[in-house]
Amino acid sequence: MSTAPRLPAIYFEKLLESSPDIVVAVDRQGVISFYNDGARRTLGYAPEEVLGQHVTRLYPDLDEARKVMRELRQGKNCETVFVAKNGMRLPVVIAGSIIRDPDGPELGSIGFAKDLREIRRHDQLATLGEVAIGLAHEINNPLEVIVNNLNLLEAHVAKVSSDDDFVVESERLESIHDALGRIQSIVNRVSEMAHGPEYATREYLPGTQMTDLRAQPTSGTSTRSALTPQGDPELRGVRILVVDDDLGVCQSLRDLLTQEGCEVLVATGGREALTRLETVAIDLVLSDVVMPDLDGYQLFQEVRRRYAGLPVVLMTAFHFDKDHVIKRSRMAGVDDVVYKKPIDPPRLRELIKRHARRPQAVAG
Repeated sequence: MSTAPRLPAIYFEKLLESSPDIVVAVDRQGVISFYNDGARRTLGYAPEEVLGQHVTRLYPDLDEARKVMRELRQGKNCETVFVAKNGMRLPVVIAGSIIRDPDGPELGSIGFAKDLREIRRHDQLATLGEVAIGLAHEINNPLEVIVNNLNLLEAHVAKVSSDDDFVVESERLESIHDALGRIQSIVNRVSEMAHGPEYATREYLPGTQMTDLRAQPTSGTSTRSALTPQGDPELRGVRILVVDDDLGVCQSLRDLLTQEGCEVLVATGGREALTRLETVAIDLVLSDVVMPDLDGYQLFQEVRRRYAGLPVVLMTAFHFDKDHVIKRSRMAGVDDVVYKKPIDPPRLRELIKRHARRPQAVAG
């Protein structure tokens, strides 16, 4: 029976030498006998500076080196710290093996160390991305409440103020709209950066960079609604069910749409919305996308199954639809989507006009 030919040892040595990871071998006294090019590039020591030296040259102290040897003898991988030539401490994970002669005694050990800095940076960026998305959502919901109530306040001021007073108050309201637009733009940029490959930075102290969240020249978002004190005649009497797990959003949208002449009911979840639909005739459902009991897509499916022809419009505080709720809903035939909060009231009015069943049609 023939045996497969074995590669000469030089092949393995060349592989170890060219590995981008840190590869270090020591004899039984802990003296470094092999030090590859990956170690040179990462740690900064030239081979002649470490070969023949004790392995503690690469560790913070003797105790850390002994800890690693204990783990290797137990066949475990070990996280530790190497100290580079410039004094920097580098987190690494070591996978290695004890080398023994044919009779069993230890000859030494060899370890493959992976630099963890880039891995941890990627993990940190992924975590920061999740934080950014969550932060954007949590800011957008109260921002929606502020914007809606500001639009209502502006309409009220226009109705009750004298001409002279209105000039002063409108300037104040305009400055609030501008500030809210900047906040909204920053929130959107945070969400975009969380899913983008790169982002811009700028120096705020000598040698210290910060993420550049300034609005781009064309990315400003207006929060003005052009509400009229008399409301919109085309919306008068339209009955809307607003569904959002944030009660403040429900209430502010209710007030905003009531100002336009709509009749508005609210529900703070998908199941509560379905219960309301059992007892009240509705012309349009305006629902949040992300809710704890039923998401917007699931609510839309149930509405379509139980109440054929009842239009559903979705809104979301997320800039990024990671669960593809919006995409799935559009493919399934949802009428439209108000993509981001704070909602643009003129666009919302047009969506309602386009999709809502008219009160007389329901009555008939």
